[in-house]
Amino acid sequence: MENNNSVLLEMKNICKSFPGVKALDNVSLTVKRGTVHALMGENGAGKSTLMKCLFGIYSKDSGQILLNGKEVSFKTSKEALEHGVAMVHQELNQALKRNVMDNIWLGRYPTVGPFTSEKKMLADTAAIFDDLGIHVDPRTIMSTMPVAQRQMVEIAKAVSYHSDVIVFDEPTSSLTEEEVEHLFRIINMLRDRGCGIIYISHKMEEILRISDEVTVMRDGAWVATEPAAEMTMERIIKLMVGRELTNRFPPKDNEIGGVLLEVEGLTAMHSKLRDVSFNVHKGEIVGLAGLDGSGRTEVLENIFGVATRKSGVIRLHGKEVKNRRARDAIKNKFALLTEERRATGIFGILDIQENTTISSLKKYKVKGLYLSRKKMEESTEWSIRAMRIKTPSQDTKIRSLSGGNQQKVILGRWLLTDPEVLLLDEPTRGIDVGAKYEIYQLIINLAKEGKAVIMVSSEMPELLGVCDRILVMSGGRLAGEVDAKATTQEEIMTLAAKYA
Repeated sequence: MENNNSVLLEMKNICKSFPGVKALDNVSLTVKRGTVHALMGENGAGKSTLMKCLFGIYSKDSGQILLNGKEVSFKTSKEALEHGVAMVHQELNQALKRNVMDNIWLGRYPTVGPFTSEKKMLADTAAIFDDLGIHVDPRTIMSTMPVAQRQMVEIAKAVSYHSDVIVFDEPTSSLTEEEVEHLFRIINMLRDRGCGIIYISHKMEEILRISDEVTVMRDGAWVATEPAAEMTMERIIKLMVGRELTNRFPPKDNEIGGVLLEVEGLTAMHSKLRDVSFNVHKGEIVGLAGLDGSGRTEVLENIFGVATRKSGVIRLHGKEVKNRRARDAIKNKFALLTEERRATGIFGILDIQENTTISSLKKYKVKGLYLSRKKMEESTEWSIRAMRIKTPSQDTKIRSLSGGNQQKVILGRWLLTDPEVLLLDEPTRGIDVGAKYEIYQLIINLAKEGKAVIMVSSEMPELLGVCDRILVMSGGRLAGEVDAKATTQEEIMTLAAKYA
């Protein structure tokens, strides 16, 4: 591996404040040529803010950034790209109606003489794809491709700038194992060419496998930088949360009662979901496992009434409930926490209070159309305390919170509707280990109150650690049911492949 360990990027004593919060407090980061440098920390630790200061999305309040020994201060992301600093964002921001090569060369189309050359653009794109082992037709319209392929296009774009520094922000949150392997091959290839890679992820197994060095941040400050080879999962967790987390999962002390929810012959109109039957008891946490596309999310959406059901019966306390749309489901004491927080969960332009109370406005009505601001404040205060949400105030816009805190706001919102059945779709996706523990504890507490919880997760240890029973989906059907305490990951994977 070509690795002369010369310093490629230095960020020294970077500070950045937003109204009411100091996001970065004298943070320093050194990235050497030909290495992968992992950046870790809980949600809200300041990782993305630091990278946005590097990439010209935010302007730092103070500190220095040196690239190849020269001081730089990019005003825009375009300027950063032109100087060899690229970033593959967690939230892809692409021109979905345009094709792949348009997205790669937008604003700098290859020319022959004074004219834009489609032929050269196609050839240049094909050459980069060939180099990276990406099998995508450059003429494909972006919106027709799965997220994983769109992410590969974003990586190809970063490489097309001949970048010295490439930042990967949570690159594997929506990738399959096979796609992760491909991504790692690309990262290793870029490292061998002398690039400096900054890799942000919550997945510790990945970090320990791919990185040369690890920097941990906590509450907007630098905590430690150590060689990855000397790091363990326990050490990283301790540095991240400032305390020992000996167990990744809280102790389970929920007691399971009689049957609360019955689902019989659930078949969907617009997906391959068919003839799914199961029941959930009071105080029980039931996991839904399966591969991507197995129908896990569709089960939740059909129960909640946001997807059209072809046939099937849902009973609560032995009585049939007809959830034809979300409003019916909420009235019938169901709550759905969606997988895509930003797209279908939060109202980004609204503040914490509005996001917390929006599903239970009836509670706050006084005299006709008026709402009691005092009651809304009390409920939001309860939610902030109960969920341990880190926010400067109730008036803070939700989009300025970290992913984990956004998730807690949404969970708090649903609890205020006083549901009996909680449907949770990937409740901890993109959330750090400390916040995960808190959300697991909340889920167990809800079960202890006698609620029925159904939880979709792609993380097998999470299902095994939190659930009582696990239902395994495969190809739109229920492939089997296992006891979380007695099963193994191998047994679940075998069932998941049954009809796939």
